Amino acid sequence: MKALIFAAGLGERMRPLTDTTPKPLLVAGGKPLIAWHLEKLAALGVREVVVNVSWLAGQFPQVLGDGERWGLRIRYSDEGPVPLETGGGMHRALQLLRDGDGDEPFIAVNGDIWTDHDFARLPREPVGDAHLVLVDNPAHHPCGDFLLDADGQVAAEGEPRLTFAGIGVYRPSLLANWRDVIGDAPGAGSTPPRFRLAPLLRAAMDRSRVSGEHHRGRWTDVGTPQRLAMLDATLA
Repeated sequence: MKALIFAAGLGERMRPLTDTTPKPLLVAGGKPLIAWHLEKLAALGVREVVVNVSWLAGQFPQVLGDGERWGLRIRYSDEGPVPLETGGGMHRALQLLRDGDGDEPFIAVNGDIWTDHDFARLPREPVGDAHLVLVDNPAHHPCGDFLLDADGQVAAEGEPRLTFAGIGVYRPSLLANWRDVIGDAPGAGSTPPRFRLAPLLRAAMDRSRVSGEHHRGRWTDVGTPQRLAMLDATLA
């Protein structure tokens, strides 16, 4: 199984820290945020990781190299000066994540989160197009994102809602008909296309093609300098 780490965001809410350092390379607990993910993926047996990059892209290979220190092979999907959003970024990275035209699932993780979630719990073969990890709603996102029902299916509507943790397992088939779902949204006609993943997930949920799990452990969306400082203090 391969993995994708989303690391192309501009990190605007983290300024001034991200004026000189991409958010996933900011340090918490003595190591870059992205390194925590690389360690977990390596322990799981993942050997190939794609990191999508844009803002200050050149710093990633300088800090992470080719992944040898973790027993990984890291490949970089450079999106240029304008990030392609989550959907566009995943779409561009597919050529590195899949073997031929197969539909082998892969793990995708946001590079700006920290969690004690055990990646070994993720299904190697999700039943549908995606499997998402959800967490209790944090104070900065009280309304949540999706409903997780008693059967382990994720729905776009309904209560109570949980927050998407930025961790999931996906099949390339999720993006197969992305143009039909995205339509004429801004960026969809660009080359390469720029679009969000959320509309594709909601469309798959409507077809009962998204499963999920509720992680009740520790999780932090490192979205502000204050949250980074709190996380760093906790890990120290």
